[in-house]
Amino acid sequence: MFPDPHRHSVKICGITQPQQAAEIFALGADAVGINLWPKSKRYMPLTVALSALQDVSAHHTLVAVLVNPDDALLDATITSDLFRALQLHGDETPFDVERLMERGVHVIKALQVRDAASLMQIGDYPCSSILLDAYNPETYGGGGHAFPWELAVRAKELFPDKQILLSGGLTPNNVRLAVQQTQPVAVDVASGVESQPGIKDLAQVARFIAEARSGWMAI
Repeated sequence: MFPDPHRHSVKICGITQPQQAAEIFALGADAVGINLWPKSKRYMPLTVALSALQDVSAHHTLVAVLVNPDDALLDATITSDLFRALQLHGDETPFDVERLMERGVHVIKALQVRDAASLMQIGDYPCSSILLDAYNPETYGGGGHAFPWELAVRAKELFPDKQILLSGGLTPNNVRLAVQQTQPVAVDVASGVESQPGIKDLAQVARFIAEARSGWMAI
């Protein structure tokens, strides 16, 4: 399962070159996100993922990143058996999440954090895993913007039964401090370790993972 409630985890999100998945896992990542939203700069068609990532998915955790998916894409993603979790970044409702959970799907619901009031929606969702991202409704994540980390701390206080994942504007330069301040179960990065959208700089990936783990060790 990702995230593992008993282990701090790092997810690298939004690759467009399938061969980078194995390279990123070799560097110590716990999960790699595959963006199935066609409007994303980091889009990878499901057909490509199915043809190129079967071997990787047999031994590692791939997470499908979706934005307001239709039923056909949802069904194809779930039945592919390629992914161990679905990360929903759109306007999906608590009912949508509940329907997926009834099908045995592990759901991570991404929510955009604008202010303290926006945290209250966390309690509406039945899934245990909540990813907090910066407010940017046009891109639905991956914009490289951070939100005030004290709001992530507040989210943990308000909803201690939820697993909080931290995203939004994380880089190798700030992830250690972010982890120390917010103590999330996992961190998630896309643009912060890229040479260009969808292409990861493996040196930056390695540094990001090392800095995140150093942050957790210092807690």
